[in-house]
Amino acid sequence: MKQIADELKQAGIEKAWTDEPLANHTTWRIGGPADLLIQPKDKESLRTALQILHRHDIPWSVIGRGSNLLVRDRGIRGAVLKVTEGLSHCEFRGEEVCVGAGYSMIRLAMETGKMGLTGMEFAGGIPGTVGGAVYMNAGAHGSDLSRILIDAEILFESGDMKVLTNEELNFSYRTSLLQQQKGIVVEARFRLQQGDRKEIAATLAANKERRRQTQPLQMPCAGSVFRNPPGDHAGRLIEAAGLKGYRYGGAQVSEIHANFIVNRGGATAADVLTLIKHIQDTIRDKNGIDMHPEVLVVGEG
Repeated sequence: MKQIADELKQAGIEKAWTDEPLANHTTWRIGGPADLLIQPKDKESLRTALQILHRHDIPWSVIGRGSNLLVRDRGIRGAVLKVTEGLSHCEFRGEEVCVGAGYSMIRLAMETGKMGLTGMEFAGGIPGTVGGAVYMNAGAHGSDLSRILIDAEILFESGDMKVLTNEELNFSYRTSLLQQQKGIVVEARFRLQQGDRKEIAATLAANKERRRQTQPLQMPCAGSVFRNPPGDHAGRLIEAAGLKGYRYGGAQVSEIHANFIVNRGGATAADVLTLIKHIQDTIRDKNGIDMHPEVLVVGEG
């Protein structure tokens, strides 16, 4: 992989590391090493990196800020493309906003609010990037990305760059086309509406305070672990089953919000996965409900 890293640097992509621990790049602070971690500086360097990987037949995957992600303890073979600072532009065009995939969703919610644009308030507590939010159709507070997205520019594995409309991205609850067809979100365009700055700021502040009181933000975690089953809430089911505070190794069901698993210190991916399976088995036995993880599990165990 050192040879590939050298080739990337010769192509102007300076940020390329071998055997990089992904625990340094995930909000859970968990994860084994990536054979090669690449952080492109812009759209063209992302395309160049993909071309080099394709030429050497190296498998690749993508991360943003590492939220909603569990990397297994043996890490990820091949290359990991980290799409963050290099693709973090934001441009307002009236009631539309065009945003790079690496832009923070929390920052985007704040910036649109400052512009007096409403529709993005739900995203004020989503810790990931725009690219990850498009991939997962991220949502909160009764709304999600599919309600405001116009289209997104996608770099596909073939090297083709295409703009896909909201309909073509085939959104549903926490899913999109990109979970079936491999591609990298490069840019997204949203349509918002004019609103009252004070009302938007008040909504963002209220949501922030609610998160502070109901989520374990002071500890390493990855956001909600399970999707809400139809007509119910994952956190309610887990708490009702008596699992709030349940611990395995360094991983624990949060004592603040039962649909969060926190890293108490030294937690491994194996600890988290054991805890996830115990929750699934318990809820299935007690309620006859299959609990489906919302977090993406990647890498080798």
